[in-house]
Amino acid sequence: MVDLPDVFPLPGLPDQVTIYEVGPRDGLQAEKQVVDTATKIEFIRRLRQTGLTAIEATSFVSPRWVPQLADAAEVLAGIGSPEGFRHPVLVPNQKGMDRALEAGATEVAVFVSATERFAKENLATTVEGAIELATPVVRQAAEAGIPVRGYVSMCFGDPWEGQVPLAQVVSVARRLADRGVRTISLGDTIGVATPGHVRALLEAIGGAGIGMDRLALHFHDTYGGALANVLSGLQCGVTEYDASAGGIGGCPFARSATGNLATEDLVWMFTGLGIDTGVDLDRLVQISGWMAGRLGRPAPSRVVTALYRDDPAEPLF
Repeated sequence: MVDLPDVFPLPGLPDQVTIYEVGPRDGLQAEKQVVDTATKIEFIRRLRQTGLTAIEATSFVSPRWVPQLADAAEVLAGIGSPEGFRHPVLVPNQKGMDRALEAGATEVAVFVSATERFAKENLATTVEGAIELATPVVRQAAEAGIPVRGYVSMCFGDPWEGQVPLAQVVSVARRLADRGVRTISLGDTIGVATPGHVRALLEAIGGAGIGMDRLALHFHDTYGGALANVLSGLQCGVTEYDASAGGIGGCPFARSATGNLATEDLVWMFTGLGIDTGVDLDRLVQISGWMAGRLGRPAPSRVVTALYRDDPAEPLF
């Protein structure tokens, strides 16, 4: 068993949070080494053993655009749909949605940008064009009774455009909400957010009539500020956070984007704050260490670095 932090709650924070695990999709998509389908399926199955219930499985993006995820249908078929678990898939457009539905997807996510340059570089369109690409997907999902999540990239800074005005992000979030997107994940794609910036953006979005219960936060740890930014989000009432097991991944289409916030680092902080995640940290550390071995490099997570045992005393799987 790993040593856990002593519990010292802070006043005014939520008692419980949801961790939305993005490692199998957002984490692996940035890896240059192609991971075989069987390993991806095993990764997701093992993550389910930790108590994580929301695990984004893959993306039905064009295989030419992201070769790592060319086996999306095979992965979705291989992991099944056990009761109590959510396995959303990312769909970039109507064609991707059609493929996802054919493969049996029961929850989807769409992807837009808060900045014009990133929309051009990543989606080969404009901010308006990305929203229009997402609109029929959201409509079709609603008709099928499928929940939709909306990712908004570059909410806190853009490597080409620099500072991103709050109003620009609010406008995109408001338009997604108006189209029926259930959860809007605000992405710090290049990891430049600071706690005051997080609070200012959340207050601006709240002022536009979008409740904190409809928001999630997706931080990268480029400058080491991800956990501080999470704390700022908690203080504002956000209770859903994206993270990647072991801290793998980043955005392959954005300069300066280092790894995602590690799920273990997030669970460690939540545990010390007395916030319930439902996640077994010991098991999660071992799974991330196992996956790092498959990728041929150490996991970026600080907690995995501190606690991983190459040969655990008791088998976990």
